[in-house]
Amino acid sequence: MKTHLSLDEMNTMREAGKVVSAFFRSLKNKIAPGLTTKDIEKEFDSFLLGFEGMEPAFKGYMGYPASVCASVNEEVIHGIPSDKKIIKQGDLVSIDLGIKYRGLFVDSAYTYMIGKVSDEAKKLSEVTLASLNEAIKHVKIGACVGDIGCAVQRFVEKNGFAVIRSFVGHGIGNNLHQPPEVPNFGKEGQGPVLEEGQVIAIEPMVVAGTYKVKVLSDGWTVVTADNALSAHFEHTVAVTKKGAWIITE
Repeated sequence: MKTHLSLDEMNTMREAGKVVSAFFRSLKNKIAPGLTTKDIEKEFDSFLLGFEGMEPAFKGYMGYPASVCASVNEEVIHGIPSDKKIIKQGDLVSIDLGIKYRGLFVDSAYTYMIGKVSDEAKKLSEVTLASLNEAIKHVKIGACVGDIGCAVQRFVEKNGFAVIRSFVGHGIGNNLHQPPEVPNFGKEGQGPVLEEGQVIAIEPMVVAGTYKVKVLSDGWTVVTADNALSAHFEHTVAVTKKGAWIITE
């Protein structure tokens, strides 16, 4: 499996990354109480029609039935969009999506605070995003995957929250998921060493309670075992001579 990309390939991924970023920005102005999670999927599908050659990366992947994951409150990841899931004031809504473009993949996630949220929800969302930014600081040639996970875990736990252990970030490029695994926990100096040309998806999944999770009967939706709130942010990040290049920024 090819795990190192050329600059041209990274530039191709960046084109898709710009579209991901543009969609997340546009959704900020539209996501509101009364919208369903299915509406968000429709928004994404419609948005992508404006970009030739770009298609949803998740649709049909390992049998997944939708083009985005929309996870609300205690739902950590892989929430299937539904007409019955109505977004409410005070919700945390995590949208995870990817694009396939010219045989290459990008993957990103963003958690939206709907209207006025609780102090806990606000802090959880802010800490999760900040932990992603802390992790990205450690992306460079010669760094270990453990350096990234340690940065996330240390920051999250210092702020009174926990990181999910059962699901992790991943390499990305010619495949949506490929080596190396990129956990949100770990020890500095441990794990695979990053090399120039590798691209990874770093995705802190942070919870206000226990890090233990369960999968619902739909076979996809992952929820916190104690129904505590969850937040999720993700960027696709390339390892270059100049350090981290955030492909989905």
